[in-house]
Amino acid sequence: MPYTLTTPLYYVNDRPHLGSTYTTIACDALARYRRLTGEAVTFITGVDEHGQKIQRTAEAKQQSPQDHCDAISDTYRELWKRWGISLDRFVRTTDKRHLRLVEQFYGRVKDSGDVVSGRQTGWYCVGCEEFKDDPSDAVAPECSIHRKPLEWRDEENLFFRLSRYQTQIEDLVNREDFIQPTSRRQEVRNFVAQGLRDFSISRVNVSWGLPVPDHQGHTFYVWFDALLGYLTALLDDGGEPDLDRLEACGWPASIHVIGKDILRFHAVYWPAMLMSAGLPVPDQVFGHGFLTREGQKMGKSLGNVLNPETLLERCGTDAVRWYLLRDIQFGDDGDFQQQRFVDLVNNDLANTIGNLLNRTSSMARKWFAEAVPPHTAAAETDHPLALAAAATVTSVVESMAGLGFKSASEAILQLAISANGHLNDTAPWSRMKQPGQEVEVGDDLYAVLEATRIVGLLLAPLLPDLSDRILAQLGHALKEDDWLAQLSWGGLASGAHLPQPTPVMQRLELEGEL
Repeated sequence: MPYTLTTPLYYVNDRPHLGSTYTTIACDALARYRRLTGEAVTFITGVDEHGQKIQRTAEAKQQSPQDHCDAISDTYRELWKRWGISLDRFVRTTDKRHLRLVEQFYGRVKDSGDVVSGRQTGWYCVGCEEFKDDPSDAVAPECSIHRKPLEWRDEENLFFRLSRYQTQIEDLVNREDFIQPTSRRQEVRNFVAQGLRDFSISRVNVSWGLPVPDHQGHTFYVWFDALLGYLTALLDDGGEPDLDRLEACGWPASIHVIGKDILRFHAVYWPAMLMSAGLPVPDQVFGHGFLTREGQKMGKSLGNVLNPETLLERCGTDAVRWYLLRDIQFGDDGDFQQQRFVDLVNNDLANTIGNLLNRTSSMARKWFAEAVPPHTAAAETDHPLALAAAATVTSVVESMAGLGFKSASEAILQLAISANGHLNDTAPWSRMKQPGQEVEVGDDLYAVLEATRIVGLLLAPLLPDLSDRILAQLGHALKEDDWLAQLSWGGLASGAHLPQPTPVMQRLELEGEL
């Protein structure tokens, strides 16, 4: 069964920010890991391009909504290319194929008797594109997320009969594996336990949206349209956008990775819509936390927004990926601290891993004819570093399968620390001066180089560029179709040429704030 992985479809009211970059990097690491373990992966990302917020943003810029969407969508595409994101499909909800699929899906839901007319009355946040329950200040209420005034709405809409799926959704959200991490699960269960209410799936007086086929003046509610983008992307394989082909193309999704603020849409509304259309629900929804900066929420008004393009230009992909994946428990909120960022990158990547490789390779080249040293049985699978490497491989594989990027990163780093420790304890630079020590020194250097090779391989899904540089420095290369086998101890061949060492990771020296 193919492994289908999705990011959210990012809303194009503005350019990409660090939050969307964080989600996409995490999904990229997961997609790379799954491919390396031999799975067929379809990694989907893209953009959500309809709704009143985009309509108003375009008007404020004196642009057509389509021109605005084209420009911002291109920015996303280009940024993911520059970050080296290994996506398979990029979907835009303004694509004509998407309209055809939405109409087909709506027809199924309508045929199930789950579309009814009704009146929607309440306070609406244009930024969230949703009605808000019981605002705290009924006179001048504002959105707790956007801190902007809510707008009063009273209009005829089409409604999806979510209430009919109370029992099925209760059963779904009570499944232990459906909502991850576990800290998010109870929040959704509590919401469902209060009783599901029908929700509107159309809007009037919003021209920038997909028209509802049988209701003049209605456009589809942006969330009804956007969630279907996952299906459109999966069906973008050269064939027709036909819902009957979905399961053959890799549906249901193995995992939707999203921000925690849109968990309710993905864990409650979306599964019910799929049930109504006679389609399988996703296997899992993972709602991760938010990023702050130096303990403060990022926002334009505070002037503390981190631009992912600036981060990329000044720090590079390896540094940023390492900090985000290694320092933040995926699922929890995280705080970007510039000094900690610099310290972690320099200590972990430049000093611990980079220096380990450089000094060991230099010694091996100097004393063993620019080649991997010869080794005896003492440097094989019973060697302390071989045992540490085997335990590390097991730990990393288990962690990555469960989106435990932090624990995987820490395990890899610990193997590099152990290799450095072994080098310091055995002090080959001293022993090589003593006659008759060449065999033992060869064993020690071989073991450290082999541990470093495994560090490089294990970094492949997390830091693919650094992984390539480490392996190249060892005269080795990643075989993507044989990654697990390559992680076995003994992959370096004694006598193989070692290239001239160069630093694989430059230290970060940042002047001023990012």
